[in-house]
Amino acid sequence: MAAIIQTPPQTATSQFLDCDYVGFNDVPRRNFMQEFLEVPAMAAAMALPRQQRMLEVGCGQGIALPPLFKWCKPKRLVGIDIDDRLIQSAQQRLRQRRVAAELYVQDVRKLPFPDQSFDIVIDFGTCYHISHRLKALKEIARVLAAGGIFVYETRINQFLSHPVRSCGRTLPWHLVHNMKFRSWAVMWASRIKVE
Repeated sequence: MAAIIQTPPQTATSQFLDCDYVGFNDVPRRNFMQEFLEVPAMAAAMALPRQQRMLEVGCGQGIALPPLFKWCKPKRLVGIDIDDRLIQSAQQRLRQRRVAAELYVQDVRKLPFPDQSFDIVIDFGTCYHISHRLKALKEIARVLAAGGIFVYETRINQFLSHPVRSCGRTLPWHLVHNMKFRSWAVMWASRIKVE
């Protein structure tokens, strides 16, 4: 099965709101570790349920999508990224690995999905590295179904991965009232959407 790439008209990276995001260098060793070690460990540590509608925000080259497909067997798997070049790379990766997923060039701060479209949203650090983090978190909460799970990297994970760039960056959970703490596993944490 091939990946489906859908790029809405007029969505060049520079046209997204306050496009201040600076991408990361491509590090093959890091990619390998994320695909074969980090994602399976995260799925187990967070006890992610199978057969759910799943969205990865900031999917980049799609490194995490094949292991999410393998370990979680989602009903629907979607990846978004603000960089159209990374989405093109993700499309190639998914084709090579025969993973069916939808890919969109989109900004996490303005998701193109209806309310309650997903049961699980995963973020491997994107929300720490953009401005208007609250807007992103509120959008994630909006597209999550009631009882849906948001899995994200902890500050410890961010510090180990990007010690300089992530210094002092936090997520303003105290302002997102419908996302309650669910679990913590040192490198990852999760929240559940409540109504």
